[in-house]
Amino acid sequence: MTAEATGTSAACSSVIEPDTSRSYGPGIQAGPATGPELPARSGARWGPQRVPDRRRADSLGTVIVTAAVVPHPPLLAAELAGTAAAETAALRDACRAVALRLAAAGERWLAVGAGPAASAYPPGTCGTFAGFGADVRVALAGPATPEADPARAPDPELPLPVLVAGWLRGQAGPAGDAVRIDARVLPRDTTPEDARRAGEDLAAADGHDVLLVLGDGAATHTARAPGALDERAWPYDRVVADALAAGDAAALAGLDPALSDELLVAGRVPWQVLAGAVPRPASARLEHTSAPYGVAYHVAVWELATSTA
Repeated sequence: MTAEATGTSAACSSVIEPDTSRSYGPGIQAGPATGPELPARSGARWGPQRVPDRRRADSLGTVIVTAAVVPHPPLLAAELAGTAAAETAALRDACRAVALRLAAAGERWLAVGAGPAASAYPPGTCGTFAGFGADVRVALAGPATPEADPARAPDPELPLPVLVAGWLRGQAGPAGDAVRIDARVLPRDTTPEDARRAGEDLAAADGHDVLLVLGDGAATHTARAPGALDERAWPYDRVVADALAAGDAAALAGLDPALSDELLVAGRVPWQVLAGAVPRPASARLEHTSAPYGVAYHVAVWELATSTA
């Protein structure tokens, strides 16, 4: 379930900090601090388990060289953010920066999200955010690709992960004009093992340079969150943030499906696909993590090979 709070009169924005005091191994670094340290809480496990040092790994024979994690709330599109536009500007900027980075990494993207049922969308797919309040149109193929067709009518019922994948391509500007995205949606009740296997299969398939993983964290961080307040949300998303900062695929693979469902987490399945596709990243960086309106959003980039730039 994708959770997005609307109609609230007050925003409760929080920052979920990665544990920057820890050494995550060669090439692994946490993102810059952007807010106060998450407070300690008696009896709760805030941080991740010990993460062993990792040596830089090859791409295990795959052609994917970069993987990115982004959330998929409609408010990423400023036209839909309304009064939340200023508060969510840092999140939006982090996603735009990732879009530019992905466009530089390759033109063939594979986007993965979760939804009620399995579905697939080819690069020629177009969509609109009209169902969320504004006719912001997106396309999975840039104008410089063979699949581009300005006359094609947008699909009004695309799942949010697919819409945001198209929006993200557009945020790369001219660098995204040659990008073409294949989007896959897995059932949100996919088991961790099946998600991992799906990731392995996707990584082994030829034809993509970039893996784009779309999903939100817990939607239960405040009393006004879509799922109301659940105190388990903070430790859950702290573990996710630390895993993304550390390149810890095992921690993502170990996320509990039942707890994830209780916390209205939309990203559990896509994150576990990432764990299967990129079990040993060469480098990892958490670019942004926050919880405006009680929903956690994480932005991260994992590299499969050392950049030569």
